[in-house]
Amino acid sequence: MKNRISYSPALAFAAVLLLANFGLAQGQGREFHWSGKLAAQQILEIKNVNGDIDAKSTDGDQAEVNAQKTGPQADQVKIEVVPSKDGVTICAIYPSSTFAGSSSGRCESGHGWKSSNVRGDRTKVHFTVLVPRGVRFSGINVNGGVTAEELQAEVRATTVNGSVRVSTTAWAEVETVNGSIHAAMGDARWNGALKIQTVNGAIDLRMPDDLNADVKFESVNGSMSSDFPLTISNSWPVGRSARGKIGSGGRELVIQTVNGSVQLRKGGGGV
Repeated sequence: MKNRISYSPALAFAAVLLLANFGLAQGQGREFHWSGKLAAQQILEIKNVNGDIDAKSTDGDQAEVNAQKTGPQADQVKIEVVPSKDGVTICAIYPSSTFAGSSSGRCESGHGWKSSNVRGDRTKVHFTVLVPRGVRFSGINVNGGVTAEELQAEVRATTVNGSVRVSTTAWAEVETVNGSIHAAMGDARWNGALKIQTVNGAIDLRMPDDLNADVKFESVNGSMSSDFPLTISNSWPVGRSARGKIGSGGRELVIQTVNGSVQLRKGGGGV
């Protein structure tokens, strides 16, 4: 007797609910489209290898992610969508069999992104993202810039080779290695130490006028300026670090670069 596959209406209904909660993905050629609803304080996370990530806010309640693949092996790059209880993670996956041993890490939620360097490859993915009000955003890249402007929740923006530009009504953690940083934040109520850091590049940071923080500056080859009155606890010799207090102090703000200037300015606002 042949085995029969039974159909479960309950399982089908559960699948529909999952798609409704986390959206639908379309296209795996040279274009990719995903849209879905995320609750406030859930996270929309993009992980890329080669190419830019550009995010901006939307007044609607629908998050949208579009990816444009270009280059000689663009069809081989896959975009994976991984939902979790915290939100959704979308990754550009470069298969090692196609890209001469260079590959992407496993697509999963969180800050980790172990990806081989494919900087010399001409195949790129450009992500454009619409982030609803109250949804957190994370853009993690390797070779390419990260832009996240006029957002209205917490942001994490990090890359290795590329500049980062962020503005949010909340606060943001920003990091690169080879590139400049421009960041504007409207809220200084982060937990623990907030780090804004690069190695080769300048930092231009705008913070709320009523900022209270214990600040640590570090620069080997570059100048430092601040719109905020600082109570310096040590001197600022060339190629050294300085610690100071803004307002009543409290939360720790670390601003680090090796080759570049540091500007700490008022008027964060975020938008």
